[in-house]
Amino acid sequence: MTRVAPTVPAVEHIIAGQRRALAKAITLIESTRPAHFPLAQTLLEQLLPHSGKSIRIGISGIPGVGKSTFIEAFGLLLTSLGKKVAVLAVDPSSPVAGGSILGDKTRMEELSRDPNAFIRPSPSKGTLGGVANKTRETMVLCEAAGFDVIIVETVGVGQSEFEVASMVDFFLVLMLPNAGDELQGIKRGIMELADALVINKADGESVNLARLTCAHYQNAMNLLVHAGFWKPRVMACSALEQHGVSEVWQMIDEYRQSGQENGQFARKRARQNSQWLTKLLHDMLEQKLKENAAVKVQMPALEQKVIASEITPYAAAKTLIELVFASSE
Repeated sequence: MTRVAPTVPAVEHIIAGQRRALAKAITLIESTRPAHFPLAQTLLEQLLPHSGKSIRIGISGIPGVGKSTFIEAFGLLLTSLGKKVAVLAVDPSSPVAGGSILGDKTRMEELSRDPNAFIRPSPSKGTLGGVANKTRETMVLCEAAGFDVIIVETVGVGQSEFEVASMVDFFLVLMLPNAGDELQGIKRGIMELADALVINKADGESVNLARLTCAHYQNAMNLLVHAGFWKPRVMACSALEQHGVSEVWQMIDEYRQSGQENGQFARKRARQNSQWLTKLLHDMLEQKLKENAAVKVQMPALEQKVIASEITPYAAAKTLIELVFASSE
């Protein structure tokens, strides 16, 4: 039997739910060192048969909507029900220095101390929409470690909602109690992606406004055509006062049970795996293109010709692709 490299945590330790082993495995997956890639992929292949038993929940919303407060209240509810909860919080990396705040454990202090919760902040590293490039792989690791519920929190900007919706079972969008400008500003695409809109901060003087907002959003949702077996819902809650949070979980659990009974749950996961494959192929081919020596030489001149309208972008792209295939022969 081949001895496992010291940098790779033992598979049995991850399956047993050892936090240190899981954290080391995620670090290995997120590593950008070329030498770590084959080790990470081998680990994933070994753990893949032990994954797939959780429910994956994506949570998005604009800054200030109370995502961290909601996730902490939601996570504590789930652990009180005997669930093991993993929170994968994607932090925005600085476009200047490349660093990120990674302060999710500070923002979710009580949940971070819960023995049945695991919070892993990950820098987005500039990937599309702020969703970390290794989030899918990290979910597989957390499932293999025995977590029942995996929550993916996005930064709530750009295309992050579309990215996270393509990798979770249930996509929840948090909104503020504001029936006017908020309704006009929400993207139609987000409403079509959402399995539920939850109006947070429905407390104090905002209770009536939250009810009005719910009615407005529900009317808007009824005008849209949603594919699949589930009719998206709109509801209000107060994460701060922990009102309505249990109803959110009941709704998600109902969604899971319904999807499992009619087979839609498994089919959705299968589609997402297919999309994952397509995305990885695209990323790998793009990387190969950038690394090609002939492309590196020709790219600047071709780019200048495109800018000067001397050739079409299609012609330039075709030339670069032909260079790649010619060098591989």
